Amino acid sequence: MIEVYNKALDSSIKVDRILGKIEGAKPGPTVVFFGGIHGNETSGVFALKDTLAGINSAYVKGTIYGISGNLKALKKHIRFVKDDLNRLWTKQQIQKIKDKKTFNADEGELLELHTVLEDLLKANQPPFYFVDLHTTSSNTLPFITINDALINRKFSEQFPIPIVLGIEEYLNGPLLSYINQMGYVSLGFESGQHDDFSAITNSIAFVYLTLVYSGILKEEAVINFAKYHEQLKQQANKNKTVYEVIYLHKIKKDERFKMLNGFKSFEYIKKGTKLAMSNAVEIAAPYNGSIFMPLYQQRGAEGFFIIKPIEPFFLKLSTVLRRIKTDSLLAMLPGISWVSKAEGVLQVNLTVAKFMAKPLFHLLGYRNKQITSTHLRLNNRERVAKTKIYKKEPWY
Repeated sequence: MIEVYNKALDSSIKVDRILGKIEGAKPGPTVVFFGGIHGNETSGVFALKDTLAGINSAYVKGTIYGISGNLKALKKHIRFVKDDLNRLWTKQQIQKIKDKKTFNADEGELLELHTVLEDLLKANQPPFYFVDLHTTSSNTLPFITINDALINRKFSEQFPIPIVLGIEEYLNGPLLSYINQMGYVSLGFESGQHDDFSAITNSIAFVYLTLVYSGILKEEAVINFAKYHEQLKQQANKNKTVYEVIYLHKIKKDERFKMLNGFKSFEYIKKGTKLAMSNAVEIAAPYNGSIFMPLYQQRGAEGFFIIKPIEPFFLKLSTVLRRIKTDSLLAMLPGISWVSKAEGVLQVNLTVAKFMAKPLFHLLGYRNKQITSTHLRLNNRERVAKTKIYKKEPWY
């Protein structure tokens, strides 16, 4: 049945940028859903069209948007045309594209989406919620990915599915990381495998749960709310674990990478397990953990991730440490300095601060990027998070 949907998207259904907008009878939050940021991931588009068509604005408190991502790639049913649209969302990259006289198809899509995003933020009232709907090339449980801010964690914990933290350390330029830097609640939902019909039904369920949890709809206004909740719970095998990314096999330019058959996300693997072939050489798992998003499609720069569960004690500890802003003490230590205190950006000289361990930075809300062989750039989502605008929300 999914094949029929895909053909429909290519031919009979015109995919507009704004899939739908519903303004409620009463003021309230603004919830923005994106579908099809990758053009071969059509499930989110169909889920949004289905869901938005079934919502009566009389029951809505606030405003709902459904937005299509890469229109040109969606029509061709390919991940992207020239550049991965979900790797272009950095301030520097956006400005570089804006300064160009000519740009490729995916850059043009970014500029259009950026304008839509700016206009939307100006025209609507907070609190804002942003959700990016995706699918994966491998079999998977439905799951949430978030940038590690407490407002993202607290909102995501309402859903009966696993949560994965820390992917922003390994990816450069996702749309949600860009929005997260603005301080708003933003989360990615991976609903299933590209060609699995349940990827559409899981996305529909997730959209309805998001609308209820954000306060846009009351639970009784969603006829099948309990059914949707149970569906996601069962599809996730009752797994509500919070995980952290600990490893990524990044595919190098001209590398001939092929994942070995049969792996699915969240499957436990032991160190040494043969996972893939790279230029005809076997790749073994460097750690114990769970395989995450193994690549079973031609396009993509991430071969596979490895994740591990985070103990509840450390999640609670990190909440306490962040709320009392323990990270303010970091810049007093040798080798650590502020790049921008307001934006929560630190720089660490590794030749001096050898004693600083990654887990400590993670506890305090920092995720790192290696900028040189001797320096790390650390970004803290808590210092930019607009926590105040969410404090009165029922879930906070």
